[in-house]
Amino acid sequence: MAPAIVLATVVGMSSNLALSAGRAAAGVLLAAAAAGAASLSASGPGHDTAAGLPGTPAGTPRDFDFEHGRWHTSLRKLLQPLSGHAQWAGYSGTSTVHPLLGGRANVVELDVAGPQGRIEGMSLRLFDTQRRRWTLNYANVAGGTLELPMIGGFADGPHGVFYSADTFRGQAILVRFVIDVVDPDHCRFEQAFSADGGASWEVNWIASDTRIP
Repeated sequence: MAPAIVLATVVGMSSNLALSAGRAAAGVLLAAAAAGAASLSASGPGHDTAAGLPGTPAGTPRDFDFEHGRWHTSLRKLLQPLSGHAQWAGYSGTSTVHPLLGGRANVVELDVAGPQGRIEGMSLRLFDTQRRRWTLNYANVAGGTLELPMIGGFADGPHGVFYSADTFRGQAILVRFVIDVVDPDHCRFEQAFSADGGASWEVNWIASDTRIP
C-alpha cells in the first residue's frame, strides 16, 4: 500500500464501524484536499504541465475499483533515502480501502508493523473529472497534515503512474508512485525519489498486497 500515514485508526472495529470511521476521516480531509486541487486547477489546462511534472496516463473514475476491500500488506522501506545507504526495513499488516462518492473517491487505511516500529497511514484519493487525473493525498500521524498531492492515472489499464514535486531534507525532488494490478487478488506499489529532475530514480518503498477473503 501507499506511504500514507493515518489520522484515525479503526483496527479492531466491526466492518460497519470501520467504514463509518473512514467516511468521517475522509470528511476531515476533503476540505484540505479540495483546496489543493483548486490551486492545481487554477494553474493551467492540465495537472501534469501545470505542476511541471512528467506526463502521466489519463484516469477513469473506476481506476481504483479493483482495490476496494481489505488486504494483507507486506512492505519494505528504505530507511535513509538519497543517502547512498541501502538499509531496508520490513513491515507486515493490513490495508483497507473504503469507496466514497460512487467510486470517484476512496480512503485508504494502512496499519503495518516490524522491527523498526509501526506505520499507520491514511490516503484520500479524489478523481478530477475535468482533467481525468487522480490526486493521491497523504497524511501522517507524526505531522498531522496533508502532503502535496500526487497526480496521475491508469489509462484504463493495470498500470498506474503518479508524480509530485516535493522537498526532502531541504532538497527539491520529484516523487514517482507506481501501482501495478497483478490480478484481482494481488497488487504492487512502488515509490521512488529523483534528485536530478527525473534523470535517475531511487526506489524507497515497495509494498505487495494480497486480498483478504
